[in-house]
Amino acid sequence: MKQKLNLLAERFNKRSRDSINGALWLSPSFLGVAMFYIVPFFVIVYYSMIDNPIRRNFVFFDNFINLFGNRAFQEAASNTIKFSIVAVPLAVTLSLLIALMLEARIPLKSYFRTFFLSPLMVPVASVVLIWQVLFHPNGAINEFIMIFGASGIDWMQSEYSQFVVIILFLWKNLGFNMILFMAALSNIPREILETADVEGAGPIRKLFYIKLRYLSPTLLFVTILSLINSFKVFREVYLLTGDYPYGELYMLQHFMNNIFRSLDYQRLAAAAVVMTIAMVIIIATLFIVENRFGRDVEE
Repeated sequence: MKQKLNLLAERFNKRSRDSINGALWLSPSFLGVAMFYIVPFFVIVYYSMIDNPIRRNFVFFDNFINLFGNRAFQEAASNTIKFSIVAVPLAVTLSLLIALMLEARIPLKSYFRTFFLSPLMVPVASVVLIWQVLFHPNGAINEFIMIFGASGIDWMQSEYSQFVVIILFLWKNLGFNMILFMAALSNIPREILETADVEGAGPIRKLFYIKLRYLSPTLLFVTILSLINSFKVFREVYLLTGDYPYGELYMLQHFMNNIFRSLDYQRLAAAAVVMTIAMVIIIATLFIVENRFGRDVEE
């Protein structure tokens, strides 16, 4: 009995030492995350519930109520939601289709890869410069359509402006998503696909019943990554159009950037909290869907 107690005590002491050592090794990373992410987030929450940084009287949800009643915020949120609803599914679907196409033996495969990977090798400003050359009122696209007798279009000041930015977003992000899908496709067990071929399963059945199930973690990651990038499209739009673009291109980041310049910290903090809550809800929903969809693969 005494030996068992000593053995248990030794195990407990070893686990305690391991826990302490692990905590010591993790402490620098934890302090960094706390200093640059956790503490600033709670500071933002605090600022979203006060009247101003000087008096610091708590107004609780008044800033949020005023924010949702602001027409500029309503327009920015609506444009961002519409952009994400269109751009994110396209980015995921097209990159998956391209990866499936490049997995097969097709001619000019290397040229396809180069076309979609080239935006990863150049700065954002260079990509935007290409788009300015193409979609300027006197640019290449207008010169081309004028050959057929059509009149030129001021693309970035028309109802086509968001369509132009969606094309830019896709060209800039499809290459990286494609690489992720190609890596995931190569990790699908070959024996399962060979068994499906022997049993007479066609390409469509293999795609929906085998490949998509094994791709579910990658689909989740690519969707989250594309969603985050869709919220960051402000960089490209800002370089193309400036602080106050055409109505359909006025995104949440424009709204937050402009109120930051006016030092309206309370409204800026409230907008940041709303944006964070929306992202957490969307990402949590995606995790729940992926967990249910990929459970049978793990089993």
